Amino acid sequence: MLTQFKESVDFILSKTSVKPTVGIVLGTGLGGLVNEIEVIDEISYAEIPNFPVSTVESHSGKLIFGNLGGKAVVAMQGRFHYYEGYDFKQVTYPIRVMKLLGIEKLFVSNASGGVNPDFIVGEIMILNDHINFFPGNPLIGKNFDELGPRFPDMSEPYCPEMIQLAKDIAKENDIRIAEGTYLGLTGPTLETPAEYKFVRTIGADAVGMSTVPEVIVARHMEIPCFAISIITDLGVPGKIKKVSLAEVIEVASRQEPKMTLILRELIARS
Repeated sequence: MLTQFKESVDFILSKTSVKPTVGIVLGTGLGGLVNEIEVIDEISYAEIPNFPVSTVESHSGKLIFGNLGGKAVVAMQGRFHYYEGYDFKQVTYPIRVMKLLGIEKLFVSNASGGVNPDFIVGEIMILNDHINFFPGNPLIGKNFDELGPRFPDMSEPYCPEMIQLAKDIAKENDIRIAEGTYLGLTGPTLETPAEYKFVRTIGADAVGMSTVPEVIVARHMEIPCFAISIITDLGVPGKIKKVSLAEVIEVASRQEPKMTLILRELIARS
């Protein structure tokens, strides 16, 4: 496995001179942050040895290298999901590669369904914790001590300092912001009303199909993480309605400028 990482990293280093200190994962309908990046190089996932290829229509499938907020960054324009048929090691492979490229912080975005009754459609939620409800964990199997410990601590999955700074930035810019726990499920179906109720009952504020495996692997490698979600639909009794991917993308795209401002400023100041 370590040989595969080296092959990927060596190829990437042959294609760019950027030495990123910040990694970014851009979720559904949230790829516009790339427009804020001073792009230096782009590499298609399909070119990179051992890299998975995104099968989701709204995910572009490129690594973007450049500068944002005065920092050298690498951004995943399109992520991988368990529901696409990948295992958890494939889903999180790019996070390992970004660490080996030199990133010191990881910023993750996603679109999710809100189960907190105080939320509205379009709510921007900062993740302060998560619940892993995927049928597995990306760290199952042989542990590579070079990457992280066998039993990593998860008492602070998301960096408290970055959370506070993001809340300050939102307040400065009059952006409504929420904070809460994200629960990760496999998808690709959206949840039934009973499942939404269950998700809320066990302590989550939002539910989605990504992020948790990526953050687990990042924390295994002791990378501080910040994650932000746009609530694109509600799983709250009386507010549940049929939702299409197009509607999810529309809501995410509408709120994207606010999320982009928060992330841009957060990267610049942290």
